[in-house]
Amino acid sequence: MTDTHTLTPDDTAGATQDEVVRAVCDALLPSLEPAADALGDPVLEAYYRDGAVARGIDTAVAAAVPTLDATLRRAIASLAEHLAASGFLDPAAAADPDARIAMLRAAGDASLTHRNAVRQLKSMAMGTFVNAVDETGTNPVWPALGYGPLAYRPATPGETPKNLRVETPDAAAEIVLTADVVVVGSGAGGGVIAARAAQAGLSVIVLDAGPHVTDAKRTQHGAEGGAVFLGRGGLFSETGQMGILAGSAVGGGTLINSMVSLRPPQKIRELWASEGLEGLDGPEFEAQLDRVWSRLGVNTEASHHNANTRAMITGLAELGYAHERLPRNFVADGVSEFCPFCAEGCTHQQGFRASTVVTYLDDAVASGARVFAGAWIDRVTVADGSATGVTGTIETADGQRPLRVDAPTVVVAAGGIESPALLLRSGIGGPAVGENLRLHPAWIVTGVYDEAIEAWHGQIQSAVSFDLTEVVDGEGFLVESLSLNIGSWAGLSPLAEGRVARDRMRSFDRYATWHGVAHDHGAGRVVLDEEGRAALIWDLDDDIDYRVGVRAHQELARMHKAAGAKEIFTFLWRDLRWRDGEDFEAFLDALAAEPPRDHLAMSAHQMGSCRLGADPTVSVADGRGQLHDTSGVWIGDASALPTAPGVNPMITVMAVAERTAEALVATVRKGG
Repeated sequence: MTDTHTLTPDDTAGATQDEVVRAVCDALLPSLEPAADALGDPVLEAYYRDGAVARGIDTAVAAAVPTLDATLRRAIASLAEHLAASGFLDPAAAADPDARIAMLRAAGDASLTHRNAVRQLKSMAMGTFVNAVDETGTNPVWPALGYGPLAYRPATPGETPKNLRVETPDAAAEIVLTADVVVVGSGAGGGVIAARAAQAGLSVIVLDAGPHVTDAKRTQHGAEGGAVFLGRGGLFSETGQMGILAGSAVGGGTLINSMVSLRPPQKIRELWASEGLEGLDGPEFEAQLDRVWSRLGVNTEASHHNANTRAMITGLAELGYAHERLPRNFVADGVSEFCPFCAEGCTHQQGFRASTVVTYLDDAVASGARVFAGAWIDRVTVADGSATGVTGTIETADGQRPLRVDAPTVVVAAGGIESPALLLRSGIGGPAVGENLRLHPAWIVTGVYDEAIEAWHGQIQSAVSFDLTEVVDGEGFLVESLSLNIGSWAGLSPLAEGRVARDRMRSFDRYATWHGVAHDHGAGRVVLDEEGRAALIWDLDDDIDYRVGVRAHQELARMHKAAGAKEIFTFLWRDLRWRDGEDFEAFLDALAAEPPRDHLAMSAHQMGSCRLGADPTVSVADGRGQLHDTSGVWIGDASALPTAPGVNPMITVMAVAERTAEALVATVRKGG
C-alpha cells in the first residue's frame, strides 16, 4: 500500500487515502476560535487556534500510516474508501468539522473495522498533538495543559552505574554467529534463561528486535518512548476491541512495565501442576520465586502513593474494600516523582528499576553472553526434528543485513504476541501454537475531581485491592491505579467534537484513572497476517469476561463517586458520562446495557499463546519448556504460562524461566 492509493473507480476517483486521512485529522483537531477564558493568553489562544493542519499533524499521520501493521493499514484503507464515497471530502463537510465527527462516529457504529481505523487515527493525531516535541524538546500545548515531563536532565554516571554492553556487528553480506544457545528476546523470561545458561558455561547469544535505549538517549517524551513498544504502542486486535502494550527493546516488558511484583496464587500453581508442570505447586517452585524476588530486590518500602492512588484508596475504603501496598522491583527511594515517565524512557530507569537490563542480562554478559539489538528473527531453522539455529535480519554499522545464528539450542522468548508468530513462520510447535492467548483485559474508568490530581506525578502504581477477584462465577479483577499520559487518554477516550475534545483536555490535571485487571476466562489467538507478521484475534465473546468487564466498570465508577469525583467516564465506544447531580444508578444501568462490541480493553500482559503442558494437542511445549515436536527449541517467556495467573505476571514468568533454564542446561549437558 502506498500513500497515493486510489480509493474507488467511481466519482470519487482521484481522492487518495492521504487526503482522507489528513481530513480526518483536521476534523479531530480543527482550528478553533479560542474559548472565552483563553482570550488574551497567547498560549491558550494558540492551543485552540493551531490544530492539525497548522502544526503539520495531518501530514505526519498520513505519512505514518504505511508503517502500521497490515491489519490497521487494511482497516484505514477501508475507512478512507468509505468516507470518500460518503462525501467526507466535499467542501460542505470540510466547512463543518462537527459534521465530519458525526460521519466518523457513524462509520464506527456500523463497522468494527472502521471503528478500529477511527480509533487508530484518533490516537495518532491526538498523541502527536500532545506528545510531539520540537528541536528544543518541548511541545506548545504543554503550558496550556499544565502537563509535560519534569525538567529533563541527563543521568549522571553515579546514578546509573551500569550500562549493558550491547554489540553492533560490522557490515557483511551476511552476519553469521555461532553459540551453544541463542535466545530470541531479552525480557523477563529470555533474560533469566540467558543468565543461567551463560553461568553454566554455555556460549549464549541474545537477540532482541527492538533498540537498546541507553542512558544518554533517555528522555521523558511520549513521542520518543513509543520506540520501545511493540508497534510503537499502537497495536490492536483485528476488531479493535483490545489494545496491546508490550515492550520491544532490550529488556522487553521489564523496561516499560509498572514494576508490580506479585507471586502467582496457589490455586493457579496447583492448576498448572495438574496440567503437566510437575512440582509447580511445591517447594521447588517456591525457591525459584524466592530467587527471582531476591535478584530483583523486590520491596514495598520504596512504594509511595501519589494523589491518583490516594483517591483510589479513598474510594475503596468508602465501599468497604481493603487494599495493600504493592511490592515492586524499584530498588531506590527518593526519586518517585519521576516514575510515571519510566514507560517513555525515564533517565533514572536503569539506575533504579531492576529490569533485566541491569540484573539478568548484566549477569549473562558478565558470564560471556553476547547481546545484540535490532535483530528481527524470521524463523527457527530445523533439521531432522532438531533445532539448528535462527535466521532473520540485523542492524549493523552500515544498515540492515541478513543474519544467521547456528545454535543447537533455541530459546523462543519474544513475548506472547511475537513468540507464536515466530513458531508459525517456522512451521513448528504443533496445533496449539497461537491459541489460548490470555491478556488480563484491563477495564478503565476515569473520574474528574475538583482538586488537582496530576496523575503523571508520583509512581504509576503502588496499591492494589484483591477484594473483587472472584465476583462473577469465580472470576473477577484486581483494582489498581493507572497513569496514562495525556496522548493515550486523548486517543482512547470516546470520540468527541473538536471543541469538546480540546476543552476536556484542559481538565486533564484533575483526572484520576483506575483500572480493573481481569483474570480472563476466554482466550484470543495469534495468527499470521498476509505479510507473515503477528496479528491478534480477540473479541469480547466470552459471557463471563463480558460480565466481569461490566462489573469492573460499575465498581470503579462507584469508587470514583465515593472518592468525590464530579464526573465519571469510560473508554467505551459511546460517550457515557455521569455528572454530579445526575442519577447515578441510571448511569450504572447504562454501563450494564452497553453491548460487548462497544467495550474497549487494554492489555499489558500477553500470555499463554505457546503454553506448556503434558498434552501436545493443547500445549506447545512440555512441562519444563521444550517443544513437543522439535528438540532443542524451548519456550522462555509469558507465552509459556498455561493460563492467566490473575496477577501482574512478571515474577511468575521469571520463576518459570528459572525452572526452564535448569531443565535446558541439564538437557544440553546430557547431549540433547
